[in-house]
Amino acid sequence: MNRERQLAQAFLALSDTYAAEFDPLHLFHSLVHACHDLLDVDAAAVMIADARGGLRTMASTDEDAAFTELLQLQSGNGPCMDSYRIGEPVSVPDIAAEQAHWPQLVAAVIDAGYDSLQAIPVRLHQRTLGVLTLLRRQLGPLTPDDVHLAQALADSAARALMHWSTEPARADDVITRVQSAISSKATLEIAKGMIAQYADTTITEASHLLTAYARQRRIRLSETVQALVNRNMHPSAVAEAKR
Repeated sequence: MNRERQLAQAFLALSDTYAAEFDPLHLFHSLVHACHDLLDVDAAAVMIADARGGLRTMASTDEDAAFTELLQLQSGNGPCMDSYRIGEPVSVPDIAAEQAHWPQLVAAVIDAGYDSLQAIPVRLHQRTLGVLTLLRRQLGPLTPDDVHLAQALADSAARALMHWSTEPARADDVITRVQSAISSKATLEIAKGMIAQYADTTITEASHLLTAYARQRRIRLSETVQALVNRNMHPSAVAEAKR
């Protein structure tokens, strides 16, 4: 598939909020994977701010322990938190050069195998809802064109989050919908743990099984994880899903 078609499909996936299967969890999944496929980056993650201003990871292209730790460190300090605070992109072309500035974060980034980082704010007009983390296994900044495209993708996802109901959005719906998405992500993490324990597998594989189950049955991922956590569905149903 050529780049023009990839771009069209990426923006369509982020904007089709009226589709019956639209799911805010899938929205963030689509965002990070579009960035991974379209930009000169090796990993991507998106974090959304909760009501207290703390960043919560909503989706990432990598779910191993080192990457998760890296994102957790970003939630309180670092270029991504800086980007969230100022509402502008922050580039770190050589993460090792920032050792004195963010010692723990720099160590985590290097341990995870990355050399540079780009933070992109997720914005709804003038309001910043979160931040997109883009990591590279090489030194140097992203090109201006890639930064511009990443910003467009991130802002499209923010608008989609605010319009996934057919009812007109009120001003206070911004906080309500962001909190709803964060709650859905927390439920997803519980469900992944349930599947991993039942199937004696990794969290990453459990995530794949949940996604496969929802896709095969054409239901929302959020509905699947809610049914699991509420004990309305047995983990065996998901564990047997074919990827």
